[in-house]
Amino acid sequence: VSFDSVHPLWCCVDCWRLQYPILNQPPFLNSLELSFVNMAGVPQVLEPRSRVPPSATLAINELSAKLIKEGKKVHKLGLGQSPFPVPPCMVAALCEHATEKAYISVQGLEPLRAAVAASSSKWRKVNVTANDVMIGPGTKELIFTLQLCYPAELLLPSPSWVSYGPQAGICGRKVTWLPTTAEEGWKLSPAVLDEHCSKQNTPGAPRLLVINYPCNPSGMTFNKADVEALAVVCRKHRILVLSDEIYCGVTYNGNPVSISTYYPEGTIVLDGISKWAGAGGWRMGTFIFAPELNWLLKAMCGVASETFSCVAAPIQYAAIQAYVHRDMPQFLLDQRRVLVLIAGYFTSTLQKGGIKVVPPAGGFYVLADFSGLVSWTKNSDEFAQALLAETGVATLAGTHFGRPAEEITLRCAFVDFDGEAALAALADIGPPEQDTNPAVQAAFAEKYCHSVFVAANKMVEFTRTYNGKGRL
Repeated sequence: VSFDSVHPLWCCVDCWRLQYPILNQPPFLNSLELSFVNMAGVPQVLEPRSRVPPSATLAINELSAKLIKEGKKVHKLGLGQSPFPVPPCMVAALCEHATEKAYISVQGLEPLRAAVAASSSKWRKVNVTANDVMIGPGTKELIFTLQLCYPAELLLPSPSWVSYGPQAGICGRKVTWLPTTAEEGWKLSPAVLDEHCSKQNTPGAPRLLVINYPCNPSGMTFNKADVEALAVVCRKHRILVLSDEIYCGVTYNGNPVSISTYYPEGTIVLDGISKWAGAGGWRMGTFIFAPELNWLLKAMCGVASETFSCVAAPIQYAAIQAYVHRDMPQFLLDQRRVLVLIAGYFTSTLQKGGIKVVPPAGGFYVLADFSGLVSWTKNSDEFAQALLAETGVATLAGTHFGRPAEEITLRCAFVDFDGEAALAALADIGPPEQDTNPAVQAAFAEKYCHSVFVAANKMVEFTRTYNGKGRL
């Protein structure tokens, strides 16, 4: 290829290499030549850490939408989006404040931060003030900003949500996966955490432990004894904990716990309105810092001031209602009832088909283990792709959550139903005591969560009859 058509600025690669010695080092050593050969404009050079594939959860949602547009039937168990409507009190407040157009404090609207602080103080039993709260455009952005500001080894229980690890990679952080087992309910053992930190022989080295409960992808949650024991180990090794409690409002028993109650000085609590308030697309999340971590809060606000500036003003005004409106406790109770009904049916159906599933204690998910039932593949991604192609059931392979590829696990989000209709139907099934009745669960799932009902049965049938080439 002649360089005659290339802009004069780019006509001499060797001159650039002499002027900028870094271009003689990977990754520029090869990529620079490609950029000169392949285009006459901007060089096609990427920072290596930015070469990140699309988030698996968003990618499966886009694929599902594409297949549906092509006329195919898809059971959307891939994306964990709340099926429930945004509460009317929040919608009304958003309309009322739609004309709010001024920039807000980077840290967040003070009345919203005060509402978040009061709610957190009440049930986590740790004194929180508005000054301890930071509002962000979704918790994903806040997690990334934290990892950018705090140069630490990232500790993740396996399995964990899909985006913690890739964000660490973008920031150049080391990621360590800590093993868990289905036999122990997918819970991180304090002994495993202690062993890892002790054998490193690096006292004082910064470590960031992220624990998500109720958990995406497994549905597990911790009890009081669990978080107390983890707190002891975290305090011993001076670990910074990011306690991802985004699903706390949909803990099925209505009594979530928090490690911040027992390790307040070293814990950041993550929460937001995406899951329990049904407002994922509103993009508003919260971080709650201990006063001892104010230095880190200030650093994150500094980065935020140069990146997202603030969350949209109308959203922040409307979100206050999620924490203060009198209708919210009943709204949360009704959501939990619907989730108990559909989770009970989905879990028991898979279990009856021989699929190993730990019953969820909250949230929208189960991690189903098909290992030992499938002989035609030893790869969970291949299994998930075949399931989608043959049955239209969209799930995500366990590999995206830190599980080994040879373990045939799938994360299933049982939320492909009309949440508003399901909430309205609760009046037809009687008191909450009926919610754990298998016959009631099956009837409710079939009538009001039909896509999930069908998907569960298709998964069992597929596992029993598919041999890698077709149905037996």
